[in-house]
Amino acid sequence: MNTLTAYLERNRERFLTELFEYLRIPSISSESAHKPDMARCAEWLREALLKAGADRAEIFPTGGNPIVYGEKVVAAGAPTVLVYGHYDVMPVDPIELWNTDPFEPTVKDGRIWGRGADDDKGQGFMHVKAFEALAATDTLRCNVKFMFEGEEEIGSGSLTTWCAEHKEMLAADIILVSDTSLLGMDTPSITCGLRGLAFVEIEATGPNRDLHSGLYGGAVVNPVNALCKMIGSLTDEEGRIALPGFYDDVREFSTAERAEINAAPFDEKAFASAIGIVEPRGEKGYTTMERKGIRPTLDVCGIWGGYTGEGAKTIIPSTAHAKVSMRLVANQDFKKVTEQFIAHIERIAPQYGVTVKCTPLHGGYPYVAPTDSAAYRAAARAMEETFGRRPVPFYSGGSIPIISTFERVLGIKSILMGFGLDTDAIHSPNENYPLENFYRGIETIPLFYRYFAENDRK
Repeated sequence: MNTLTAYLERNRERFLTELFEYLRIPSISSESAHKPDMARCAEWLREALLKAGADRAEIFPTGGNPIVYGEKVVAAGAPTVLVYGHYDVMPVDPIELWNTDPFEPTVKDGRIWGRGADDDKGQGFMHVKAFEALAATDTLRCNVKFMFEGEEEIGSGSLTTWCAEHKEMLAADIILVSDTSLLGMDTPSITCGLRGLAFVEIEATGPNRDLHSGLYGGAVVNPVNALCKMIGSLTDEEGRIALPGFYDDVREFSTAERAEINAAPFDEKAFASAIGIVEPRGEKGYTTMERKGIRPTLDVCGIWGGYTGEGAKTIIPSTAHAKVSMRLVANQDFKKVTEQFIAHIERIAPQYGVTVKCTPLHGGYPYVAPTDSAAYRAAARAMEETFGRRPVPFYSGGSIPIISTFERVLGIKSILMGFGLDTDAIHSPNENYPLENFYRGIETIPLFYRYFAENDRK
């Protein structure tokens, strides 16, 4: 047993005890009542970095929640890794659905139960402990910087500005992130693609009040009918999005890249059964794995208008509303897509009887990490060593807008080496994290530093 492995084994229980201290702090960023807890959590994390061996650790105030920064420089010419994570967590409601106290973590059935166990306190804390082990055993060969924010769950509003203001301090060769999931314990994976997002609300307004559907029906345009017709025209029979110019910037993956994506084990019947549908459907010519990760989408997330209470009320509604989400892929610009969407809706709206207003609500750029980079190779070698099989590249359908922001603002690529599982119930009651994944992450991260500092960096 080498020195590093011995250190990790000797301190396993202490690592878990310290994680439990971290999880007990109710750092819910979306609830103002927990503002003091956000400050307390940031201070706890600063102290944890110093105890782990950081040369410097400090708290930076922002217009929102504080950012915790730490660093250790081992050599001027050594590669530099910037670790990103977040210490804020989601609300716990509905609390009655929890089987344990969300802020009194416990281990049961081989899993750590508690809010933040996976997202992202558990995964982020793996990096602190891996760093500690490397520093304590004098085996750290990379300069390491830490950046933990307290607003990821509410949009990372302060981080973009802070990064721009501290660009020189944050200079690094790669950003290392554990805030994603594996395809499975038997199918290790590295997330190398995230979809972007364009989110728009549509309001269709007709008469100046709700009208009697008998007295006025057939003589005026019904805003709900008009809106449904417009929405129905946004996709065609082959599952393609019918916005002019929408696909102009979409990156088409090569045959080899598509084969690599589809090499990951995927059971379509199990996928369909788990969500209660007969079979997956989507854009013609692509597999379900491709549709979920490397193809853009357009979905109505909500639609309402008129009377929706109990019984009947015979009216023609005055207004109708819909919220539309478009997931974007490599090379698409969410601002451009939003403009294309609004222009198209205004063009296809009825010329008389209904006015349409579109309001952009949210957006973010997609992100793609190349699989031939030194950092990807280092992560793949590290995971192969601890999991016993080479990880597959995974293109997630989800969005983490701050990752693309890092590339645009700092000019640095990110490696998304997550250890969560789909069964971890992040954002839901009974969030949990397999104890095995927590320890395996701490074992894997030092290997990433080792391989990144060696020939893989070339």
